[in-house]
Amino acid sequence: MNLLLVEDETRVADFIRRGLKAEGWVVSVATDGETALAMAAAETFDVILLDIMLPGMSGQTVCRRLRMKKDLTPVLMLTALGDVEDRVAGLRMGADDYLVKPFDFDELLARIDALVRRAAGFQDRETEPHLLSSGSLSFDTRSLEVRCAGQLIDLTPKERDILKLFLSNPGKIFSRERILNSVWNLNEDPQTNVVDVYIGRLRRKLGPGGEPIETVRGAGYRYRTRGEP
Repeated sequence: MNLLLVEDETRVADFIRRGLKAEGWVVSVATDGETALAMAAAETFDVILLDIMLPGMSGQTVCRRLRMKKDLTPVLMLTALGDVEDRVAGLRMGADDYLVKPFDFDELLARIDALVRRAAGFQDRETEPHLLSSGSLSFDTRSLEVRCAGQLIDLTPKERDILKLFLSNPGKIFSRERILNSVWNLNEDPQTNVVDVYIGRLRRKLGPGGEPIETVRGAGYRYRTRGEP
Protein backbone atom coordinates (compact mmCIF):
# COMPACT_ATOMS: atom_id res chain seq x y z
CA MET A 1 0.00 0.00 0.00
CA ASN A 2 1.39 3.39 -1.04
CA LEU A 3 0.94 6.53 1.03
CA LEU A 4 1.93 10.13 0.37
CA LEU A 5 2.81 12.14 3.48
CA VAL A 6 2.84 15.91 3.00
CA GLU A 7 4.50 17.41 6.07
CA ASP A 8 7.15 20.13 6.34
CA GLU A 9 8.20 19.48 9.97
CA THR A 10 11.13 17.10 9.60
CA ARG A 11 10.89 15.34 12.98
CA VAL A 12 7.15 14.83 12.71
CA ALA A 13 7.43 13.57 9.13
CA ASP A 14 10.24 11.17 10.02
CA PHE A 15 8.38 9.78 13.03
CA ILE A 16 5.18 9.20 11.05
CA ARG A 17 7.09 7.72 8.13
CA ARG A 18 8.96 5.23 10.32
CA GLY A 19 5.81 4.27 12.19
CA LEU A 20 3.83 3.66 9.01
CA LYS A 21 6.73 1.81 7.40
CA ALA A 22 6.72 -0.56 10.38
CA GLU A 23 3.03 -1.19 9.63
CA GLY A 24 3.84 -2.24 6.07
CA TRP A 25 3.17 1.03 4.23
CA VAL A 26 5.41 2.37 1.49
CA VAL A 27 5.66 6.05 2.40
CA SER A 28 6.73 8.90 0.13
CA VAL A 29 7.27 12.32 1.71
CA ALA A 30 6.71 15.79 0.27
CA THR A 31 7.55 18.93 2.25
CA ASP A 32 5.52 21.44 0.24
CA GLY A 33 2.35 21.63 -1.81
CA GLU A 34 3.88 21.94 -5.27
CA THR A 35 6.00 18.84 -4.74
CA ALA A 36 3.00 16.96 -3.39
CA LEU A 37 0.91 17.76 -6.47
CA ALA A 38 3.73 16.68 -8.78
CA MET A 39 4.18 13.39 -6.91
CA ALA A 40 0.42 12.71 -6.88
CA ALA A 41 0.31 13.27 -10.64
CA ALA A 42 3.25 10.95 -11.30
CA GLU A 43 2.31 8.06 -9.00
CA THR A 44 -0.80 6.35 -7.66
CA PHE A 45 -1.28 6.48 -3.89
CA ASP A 46 -3.82 4.68 -1.70
CA VAL A 47 -3.98 7.49 0.90
CA ILE A 48 -2.64 11.03 1.21
CA LEU A 49 -1.80 12.47 4.65
CA LEU A 50 -1.87 16.21 4.15
CA ASP A 51 -0.73 18.82 6.66
CA ILE A 52 -2.61 22.12 6.35
CA MET A 53 0.17 24.48 7.45
CA LEU A 54 2.65 24.11 4.58
CA PRO A 55 5.15 26.65 3.22
CA GLY A 56 3.75 28.50 0.23
CA MET A 57 0.64 26.60 -0.82
CA SER A 58 -1.65 25.53 2.01
CA GLY A 59 -2.85 21.97 2.43
CA GLN A 60 -6.40 23.09 1.75
CA THR A 61 -5.31 24.47 -1.64
CA VAL A 62 -3.43 21.25 -2.40
CA CYS A 63 -6.56 19.25 -1.64
CA ARG A 64 -8.74 21.52 -3.78
CA ARG A 65 -6.35 21.22 -6.74
CA LEU A 66 -6.26 17.44 -6.40
CA ARG A 67 -10.02 17.30 -6.62
CA MET A 68 -10.06 19.73 -9.56
CA LYS A 69 -7.82 17.24 -11.37
CA LYS A 70 -10.37 14.49 -10.60
CA ASP A 71 -7.89 12.82 -8.24
CA LEU A 72 -10.13 10.93 -5.79
CA THR A 73 -7.36 9.52 -3.58
CA PRO A 74 -8.58 9.52 0.07
CA VAL A 75 -7.14 12.55 1.88
CA LEU A 76 -6.64 12.75 5.63
CA MET A 77 -5.75 16.26 6.75
CA LEU A 78 -3.37 16.76 9.67
CA THR A 79 -3.29 20.09 11.45
CA ALA A 80 -2.78 21.92 14.71
CA LEU A 81 -5.86 23.99 13.89
CA GLY A 82 -8.74 22.45 15.78
CA ASP A 83 -11.51 25.01 15.24
CA VAL A 84 -14.72 23.78 13.68
CA GLU A 85 -14.36 26.36 10.91
CA ASP A 86 -10.96 24.96 9.94
CA ARG A 87 -12.25 21.40 9.87
CA VAL A 88 -15.27 22.39 7.80
CA ALA A 89 -13.10 24.34 5.37
CA GLY A 90 -10.82 21.34 4.85
CA LEU A 91 -13.73 18.97 4.29
CA ARG A 92 -15.33 21.36 1.82
CA MET A 93 -12.07 21.45 -0.12
CA GLY A 94 -12.49 17.72 -0.66
CA ALA A 95 -10.75 16.10 2.33
CA ASP A 96 -12.19 12.78 3.50
CA ASP A 97 -11.19 13.08 7.14
CA TYR A 98 -9.48 15.43 9.57
CA LEU A 99 -7.10 14.73 12.49
CA VAL A 100 -5.92 17.39 14.93
CA LYS A 101 -2.32 17.43 16.20
CA PRO A 102 -1.08 16.11 18.53
CA PHE A 103 -2.81 12.83 17.70
CA ASP A 104 -2.56 9.26 18.91
CA PHE A 105 -0.75 7.04 16.41
CA ASP A 106 -3.29 4.26 16.86
CA GLU A 107 -6.05 6.70 15.93
CA LEU A 108 -4.07 7.74 12.85
CA LEU A 109 -3.77 4.09 11.81
CA ALA A 110 -7.47 3.49 12.47
CA ARG A 111 -8.46 6.48 10.34
CA ILE A 112 -6.15 5.41 7.52
CA ASP A 113 -7.60 1.89 7.64
CA ALA A 114 -11.12 3.35 7.61
CA LEU A 115 -10.33 5.42 4.51
CA VAL A 116 -8.90 2.37 2.75
CA ARG A 117 -11.96 0.29 3.63
CA ARG A 118 -14.31 3.05 2.60
CA ALA A 119 -12.54 3.39 -0.73
CA ALA A 120 -12.82 -0.37 -1.23
CA GLY A 121 -16.45 -0.45 -0.12
CA PHE A 122 -15.85 -2.50 3.03
CA GLN A 123 -17.11 -2.01 6.58
CA ASP A 124 -15.26 -2.70 9.78
CA ARG A 125 -17.03 -5.30 11.89
CA GLU A 126 -14.25 -6.21 14.23
CA THR A 127 -14.81 -6.37 17.97
CA GLU A 128 -12.10 -6.32 20.60
CA PRO A 129 -12.10 -9.26 23.03
CA HIS A 130 -11.70 -8.41 26.72
CA LEU A 131 -9.77 -11.58 27.59
CA LEU A 132 -6.37 -11.87 25.92
CA SER A 133 -4.21 -14.95 26.40
CA SER A 134 -1.21 -16.87 25.14
CA GLY A 135 -0.15 -20.15 26.69
CA SER A 136 -0.24 -19.79 30.47
CA LEU A 137 -0.42 -15.98 30.23
CA SER A 138 -3.78 -14.17 30.39
CA PHE A 139 -4.86 -10.53 30.59
CA ASP A 140 -8.40 -9.46 31.45
CA THR A 141 -8.67 -5.93 30.01
CA ARG A 142 -11.78 -5.20 32.07
CA SER A 143 -10.51 -6.18 35.51
CA LEU A 144 -6.88 -5.39 34.49
CA GLU A 145 -5.77 -8.69 36.03
CA VAL A 146 -2.70 -10.31 34.50
CA ARG A 147 -2.01 -13.94 35.39
CA CYS A 148 0.81 -16.27 34.47
CA ALA A 149 0.27 -19.97 35.24
CA GLY A 150 -2.61 -18.88 37.46
CA GLN A 151 -0.48 -16.51 39.51
CA LEU A 152 -1.49 -12.84 39.66
CA ILE A 153 1.24 -10.57 38.23
CA ASP A 154 1.53 -6.99 39.47
CA LEU A 155 2.12 -4.71 36.48
CA THR A 156 2.23 -0.93 36.19
CA PRO A 157 -0.26 0.78 33.82
CA LYS A 158 2.44 1.26 31.16
CA GLU A 159 3.51 -2.37 31.41
CA ARG A 160 -0.11 -3.46 31.02
CA ASP A 161 -0.49 -1.23 27.97
CA ILE A 162 2.56 -2.79 26.34
CA LEU A 163 1.35 -6.30 27.14
CA LYS A 164 -2.10 -5.53 25.75
CA LEU A 165 -0.54 -4.25 22.53
CA PHE A 166 1.43 -7.48 22.11
CA LEU A 167 -1.34 -9.91 23.09
CA SER A 168 -3.81 -8.13 20.80
CA ASN A 169 -1.42 -8.58 17.87
CA PRO A 170 0.45 -11.88 18.34
CA GLY A 171 3.36 -12.33 15.97
CA LYS A 172 3.23 -8.73 14.75
CA ILE A 173 6.39 -6.63 14.89
CA PHE A 174 6.04 -3.28 16.63
CA SER A 175 8.65 -0.59 16.10
CA ARG A 176 9.83 1.46 19.08
CA GLU A 177 8.09 4.47 17.50
CA ARG A 178 4.76 2.63 17.42
CA ILE A 179 5.12 1.50 21.04
CA LEU A 180 6.07 5.02 22.12
CA ASN A 181 2.95 6.46 20.54
CA SER A 182 0.58 3.70 21.64
CA VAL A 183 1.73 3.71 25.25
CA TRP A 184 3.15 7.19 25.86
CA ASN A 185 1.19 9.13 23.21
CA LEU A 186 4.39 10.56 21.72
CA ASN A 187 4.38 11.69 18.09
CA GLU A 188 8.12 12.38 18.09
CA ASP A 189 10.99 10.16 19.17
CA PRO A 190 12.39 11.58 22.46
CA GLN A 191 15.68 9.76 21.73
CA THR A 192 15.53 7.66 24.91
CA ASN A 193 15.60 3.92 25.61
CA VAL A 194 12.38 4.00 27.64
CA VAL A 195 10.78 1.30 25.47
CA ASP A 196 13.72 -1.07 25.96
CA VAL A 197 13.67 -0.45 29.72
CA TYR A 198 9.97 -1.28 30.02
CA ILE A 199 10.27 -4.35 27.80
CA GLY A 200 13.03 -5.59 30.13
CA ARG A 201 10.86 -4.99 33.20
CA LEU A 202 7.92 -6.78 31.59
CA ARG A 203 10.05 -9.79 30.71
CA ARG A 204 11.37 -10.07 34.27
CA LYS A 205 7.92 -9.80 35.86
CA LEU A 206 6.34 -12.35 33.56
CA GLY A 207 9.19 -14.80 33.92
CA PRO A 208 8.80 -17.80 31.58
CA GLY A 209 5.54 -16.28 30.34
CA GLY A 210 7.48 -13.32 28.99
CA GLU A 211 9.97 -15.35 26.96
CA PRO A 212 8.02 -14.95 23.68
CA ILE A 213 8.68 -11.16 23.67
CA GLU A 214 11.27 -11.25 20.96
CA THR A 215 13.69 -8.54 19.90
CA VAL A 216 13.72 -8.22 16.12
CA ARG A 217 16.99 -6.56 15.21
CA GLY A 218 16.50 -3.32 13.30
CA ALA A 219 12.70 -3.52 13.52
CA GLY A 220 11.45 -3.62 17.11
CA TYR A 221 9.66 -6.25 19.18
CA ARG A 222 7.04 -8.93 18.70
CA TYR A 223 5.20 -11.42 20.89
CA ARG A 224 5.41 -15.00 19.69
CA THR A 225 2.43 -17.18 20.52
CA ARG A 226 3.08 -20.63 21.93
CA GLY A 227 3.94 -23.10 19.21
CA GLU A 228 4.72 -20.39 16.65
CA PRO A 229 7.95 -21.09 14.73
